[in-house]
Amino acid sequence: MVILSEKDFVDKSAGRRVRLRTYSAQGERGLRITKGHELRRRQEMGGVKFHLGLVITVIFAISVSVKGQLHDFSNGEFDVRQYLSTSSRYGAGKEAMNDDYQNSAVPISGCTPILLNLVARHGTRAPTRKRIKELEQLSIRLESLLKSADDTLTGETHGSQQIPSWLRGWQSPWDAKKTNGELTREGEEELYNLGMRLRERFPQIFDEDYHPDVYLISATQVPRASASAVAFGMGLFAGKGVLGPGKHRGFAVITDSRANDIHLRFHDTCQTYKEFKKKRKPALKGLLFSVYAEVSASLVKRYNLNFTKDDVALLWFLCRQEAALLDKTDQACGLFTQMEVELLEWVDDLVLHYLKGYGESINYRMGVPLLQNIVQSMEQAILMKNAGVEKARLRFAHAETIIPFTCLLGLFLTASDIEKIQREQPLEPPPKPPQGRRCRGSTIAPFAGNNMLVLYKCPVQGGSTGKVIAPEEPSNSFFVQILHNEKPVSIPACNGSYFCPFEDFKERVAGPHLRHTFESLCTVKVTHADCPLTCRISRFFQWLFLRKGYKLHSCEDKDEL
Repeated sequence: MVILSEKDFVDKSAGRRVRLRTYSAQGERGLRITKGHELRRRQEMGGVKFHLGLVITVIFAISVSVKGQLHDFSNGEFDVRQYLSTSSRYGAGKEAMNDDYQNSAVPISGCTPILLNLVARHGTRAPTRKRIKELEQLSIRLESLLKSADDTLTGETHGSQQIPSWLRGWQSPWDAKKTNGELTREGEEELYNLGMRLRERFPQIFDEDYHPDVYLISATQVPRASASAVAFGMGLFAGKGVLGPGKHRGFAVITDSRANDIHLRFHDTCQTYKEFKKKRKPALKGLLFSVYAEVSASLVKRYNLNFTKDDVALLWFLCRQEAALLDKTDQACGLFTQMEVELLEWVDDLVLHYLKGYGESINYRMGVPLLQNIVQSMEQAILMKNAGVEKARLRFAHAETIIPFTCLLGLFLTASDIEKIQREQPLEPPPKPPQGRRCRGSTIAPFAGNNMLVLYKCPVQGGSTGKVIAPEEPSNSFFVQILHNEKPVSIPACNGSYFCPFEDFKERVAGPHLRHTFESLCTVKVTHADCPLTCRISRFFQWLFLRKGYKLHSCEDKDEL
């Protein structure tokens, strides 16, 4: 990372000192960047254009009035659990939704839901074994910091710093031998209750006995995703079987191999995206740690403990885990001020924007197989004129699925933003707090976050706008409604309506993306000059194993959400 400019000034209205820094990160082959401007270069990679240049202005506001105090976020004034990005629990994420997300719409009289497509993230999960081992190292690090502080500070100075008592003797509450990212009890309840609510909300869809041709349930091969599907199904079909006091029943959950799953794990099967992500991650890591360094400087002054940026990274991770999994907000989260929490969440969302969201078209267009599958299910339902047996397709995956799919639908955008993504142009990054932003990880993809597309059959005369629909256009009697985390949302590409005529949805929302195929987007074109004989032999065997359905393990970090 390179600092292009730095300026300090005083914000009198907030009573704080503010530092404005502009950072740049170079793309491949020495991309030149000038102060205040970004020189973007487009590089062709498998037919997809990427913006590798990255210039981000970060405004660091350093509070001068909170020194020496522990911050208790449990009093209701500021709920840190709503500011954990994709680590937020489902309930907290729903509560964090602003008015833009909560507008409601009711179909006209006579409209009947006939098909529901659900794409949901797994529920709240425990940290992975890799992250638990990092927390174990944090315990050792904290002990060293406190010992150093005890050796160097006098009694008077030591007492004035108010070092939080929980730091002494802290141990990770998670055991790496027993825990590895599996669904927690809270996560099971999130999906079980979601299944119960959907059955109550859409009785016309869930009025039949279970049959795999009527209710198709699928999940990725990752255990927390398939466990989420099971918990959801238990809630959805509760009382409809003969098993146990709850009268449960068995049901099938279909999974595809990790190597071949282009519908729910496209982030792991799209080679073009993996190459793009590999190139961009170093610059984003530099951005993350520049923010961590600023926060660590504040913590050092506040507690007189020599925290580093690496310590801040782990303490922020611990904060998210304690708040989401243990409902504990007065330990690791209490080390940070409200302003610092908002800044740390924002920089997490910034990474999501560039690697999973609207920051580059490949992030979401690689999900076209999923979108195509949903559109085809609607076409089939319309063609069968409600005589078909299928009523719902229920999918359970990851944040890497939910965020790109939300972008494919063009949710939470303005009309000008829609035009940009249809031209494959990246959108501007989310503004820094205290400015508001519509796209937050905590509301788009909290644990159990979901998108539902409901197909309605409506009377030929009427619709969401009440206009008369011509009899010669029978398909226009079908409308699509999108619910995000169970709340109806407007569809920007469909003139901001809440009920989009199916043909308009197909043309305006899905059409610009479905011009591409997964193969054209995700096949990396490698010349013989770039790939020597050993490389070509390796690629041949990879191709051979993938055709046979073997699972290939990558050396790349797999700490997915």
